[in-house]
Amino acid sequence: MANQKSVSGGQLYLISPPEVGGSFPDRLERAVRAGKGLVAAFQLRLKGVDSHEAARLAGPLQEICTAHDVAFIVNDSIALAKRLQADGVHLGQGDGDVREARDVLGREAQIGVTCHASRHLAMEAGEAGADYVAFGAFFPSLTKSSEHRPDPEILAWWSRLFELPCVAIGGIDPSNCAPLVAAGADFLAVSGAVWSGNESEAVERFRQVMDATSGG
Repeated sequence: MANQKSVSGGQLYLISPPEVGGSFPDRLERAVRAGKGLVAAFQLRLKGVDSHEAARLAGPLQEICTAHDVAFIVNDSIALAKRLQADGVHLGQGDGDVREARDVLGREAQIGVTCHASRHLAMEAGEAGADYVAFGAFFPSLTKSSEHRPDPEILAWWSRLFELPCVAIGGIDPSNCAPLVAAGADFLAVSGAVWSGNESEAVERFRQVMDATSGG
């Protein structure tokens, strides 16, 4: 995803759990090793943490991503993404403008935008120069609440009309991801389904379902 890495449809976009200290770097290492060729990106999502602490926590995680050719994306904060020289930033609807992020982070940065269930927001993001759009939440999620509940058809519609990659997010696990892959999701953004148990086994289950669905 980042640094112009080539990616094929149906890959995982890991999102961090709320706590990324302690043994979490080891867990991330195991997940990306198990997901070699499947895990395309990792998003650092930290809430209520100042920039100095965020940078400290990010260091070992960013090193793991770099070593495994996984894009390291910062959630919400253009400033933190610049400070860390991250591969990119993911913006919610209230987190800043794509054009501003491009000016700050440069041409090579990967900029994603949350578009909920809105085709209009997705087209606006694409016109502004986003590198990917994210739709969701497709299922109830314990990680982040959302009143938006798009139908998988939005993924099929987007894939038919646009080359820009789309990400499906929200309560996705191996038991419910197949329709999203079949509809055309380029990436599945997952958090709880991986970090709530054995991360290596979870990634492998995703691989099995996604390969079976996409014919890989």
